Amino acid sequence: MRVLYLLCVFIFCSSAAQKVLPLDTLKLKEAKDMLADDYGNLYIYKNKDFSFTKYDSLGKQIGRMMLTVPYKVQNVQNPLNIPLFSENAQEMKFIDQNMNEIQKIDFKQKFGFIRMAYAEDLQQLWLLDDSTKRLIQYNFRNDTTINSYPFDISFEDLMDILVYENKVYILTRKHIRVYTLKFEKIFEAPLDNGKRFRRENDTILVIANNSILKYVPEKGMAIVFEDKDAQIVDKNILSYFEINGNKLYLYSLEKVKKRKQSDEPESQPEVPPQSTEKPVENADGKPNETEVKKQPSDNTLGKLIEDASEVQTEAVEKLIN
Repeated sequence: MRVLYLLCVFIFCSSAAQKVLPLDTLKLKEAKDMLADDYGNLYIYKNKDFSFTKYDSLGKQIGRMMLTVPYKVQNVQNPLNIPLFSENAQEMKFIDQNMNEIQKIDFKQKFGFIRMAYAEDLQQLWLLDDSTKRLIQYNFRNDTTINSYPFDISFEDLMDILVYENKVYILTRKHIRVYTLKFEKIFEAPLDNGKRFRRENDTILVIANNSILKYVPEKGMAIVFEDKDAQIVDKNILSYFEINGNKLYLYSLEKVKKRKQSDEPESQPEVPPQSTEKPVENADGKPNETEVKKQPSDNTLGKLIEDASEVQTEAVEKLIN
């Protein structure tokens, strides 16, 4: 019975541990950014050679695009149509699931200097024009400007932009700000090392260097995932991903959620006061026989818990090592 109990403890420890994905250390060592689509495919962007490479969940390379200038990958939530923006080249590319270019939009001939672009869908872009200090809604399918809004903000340290439900989300290296289309600020909060936005239905997330935060209207920013030792983090609809020590780890969303809930302080049940009376003795001065029988049982239970704790610790150490 004891062996069965200890075996269950070991299985629990194994299932609770993170999963290490089979991606070579060399592929991760120089990664500037990492993204994961909802099919489990991984995308590695390297600043050293401006390469953008796609791998499946087993680490097999699916495709690679060699870029000539730096590009910002907006997201890979739709792997059939991935938008990339280059401030240097003043253009936006769309690539398919095989990393082939589908379409390229050149901003140089039509606009001033575009500091940031956001692809709302397969027809419309939102552009921050630094030369005119305006936010432009542009339909690139028929090459028409739908709307143009005055947007006189500082474009320094700008990391990303997202427009949703008539709200403009601005991410810088140090802050997140939310505006209306009339340039009315409705929210601002400090946020270090923010990289990009991710929208999941009505939920707005911020991907930072080693954490993922959720914007909660009228409340602020809430951390949903964090590992201070991680170099890069990301998520899809099922899991969190992180690069830590040049290894790629995957964490189940449900397990992380349960762990966060278990970490929250819980109300402790009241403990009945323990009796300070000595065991009732028989007439001959010996302790009651029932009390004597209880003591070995208590010691055995304590020893079993202690042994189980040691086995659990050893199992976790083996998984980590």
